[in-house]
Amino acid sequence: MKKLSALLILSLTITSISWSQSDVKPVILKSVEDNTTYYTQLLKEIVNINSGTMNFKGVQKVGNRLVEEFKKLGMEASMTSGDAFGRAGHLVASNNGTKGIKILMIGHLDTVFEPESPFQKYTMVNDSIMQGPGVADMKGGDIIILLALKALKDAGVLENLSVKVVMTGDEERSGSPLALSKKELTDAADWADIALGFENADGNPKTIVTSRRGSTSWTLNVKGNAAHSSQVFTDKVGSGAIYEASRILNSFYQELSKEENLTFNPGLILGGTDVTYDDSKSAGTAYGKQNVVAKDVIVKGDIRAVSLEQLAMAKEVMNRIVTENYPESSAELIFDSEGGYPPLTNTKGNEFLLNLYNMISRELGYGHVTAVNPRNAGAADISFTSGRVDMAVDGLGLSGADDHTINETGNLNMISVQAKRAALLMYRLSSRR
Repeated sequence: MKKLSALLILSLTITSISWSQSDVKPVILKSVEDNTTYYTQLLKEIVNINSGTMNFKGVQKVGNRLVEEFKKLGMEASMTSGDAFGRAGHLVASNNGTKGIKILMIGHLDTVFEPESPFQKYTMVNDSIMQGPGVADMKGGDIIILLALKALKDAGVLENLSVKVVMTGDEERSGSPLALSKKELTDAADWADIALGFENADGNPKTIVTSRRGSTSWTLNVKGNAAHSSQVFTDKVGSGAIYEASRILNSFYQELSKEENLTFNPGLILGGTDVTYDDSKSAGTAYGKQNVVAKDVIVKGDIRAVSLEQLAMAKEVMNRIVTENYPESSAELIFDSEGGYPPLTNTKGNEFLLNLYNMISRELGYGHVTAVNPRNAGAADISFTSGRVDMAVDGLGLSGADDHTINETGNLNMISVQAKRAALLMYRLSSRR
């Protein structure tokens, strides 16, 4: 991982008072004000383009529309192919900077609303609240990226930065293999010093994300001896698969449920004499009788941890529990081979970005900004930068509510607020190297 010098952090801190008197700051603020209407109209335009993850043409249409806007800023931009991982591809843009701090800005083009959804077009709830598919998660954040970059260009700051933008086309439903799906993102993170994510966090403009829990899936397969129920608990038959599965799940709960920021959820269980499961449909069948000892159990679940160390600890405990079988039963616990979404671990660098962002927010009169509780921040693309960049924060996008539902809203009044805070954050970071 790259190491930003302690001198950089110190110099940014020392200049925290004088920066507000800079001639650059008012230019940035005026540019945001002057261009907010244009980019708000662009947001309305792309919200009305269906870009459900599996609607490849729609995702590409949104991406190509935004490519045009990045090119207007003098940046190289294109849509990459997603054929290798079964998705629409990603938008990648760069100003080809060769000096200054290296910043990665992260967005995504897709939404959870496929063409079959009844939620296809935006409506205005009032003069500032837009109800629309993906307005907050996260087309609003994509627009804020563009508006902030426009302001930095107008102020002559963009040329003093090295910026890459990655807007993925499969954040809501990742392609496979995951290593290829996220390659543009991880390659950009390996290049960058700092990652800024423009998801909408918990919808509160007074919070940003310094830590996200990772998420991965697991499967528990349990075997028992099928026999007449009159023979259950005998030395020959044992307790059967359902009792063994119950023991395992209860032991998970007893030993790990009090671990802070760790959750593990069995979301589906099938048990009986004959069990089938179709992973592509997240559904299965179970056949059994009340007078037959269960032969098979399948449990599908997920686990979320705030750090790789916490995840490793939990896996060790879970694997131990699985081996402590009841007589005449066996079990196997399988974690997702691709690893799922890694945690975004909180670091001193992340805390530094939070403090700097909070300082900027207060100086603009927007109030204090604090960190989101990791329990309230789901997995997101920025997690793939963890351990690759020196600093990362997320949640710099558009405030809204009811994400992933047909009631999703975004607060258009916050577009300019978020763009100002993001642009000034990047300006501060560009002021020293």
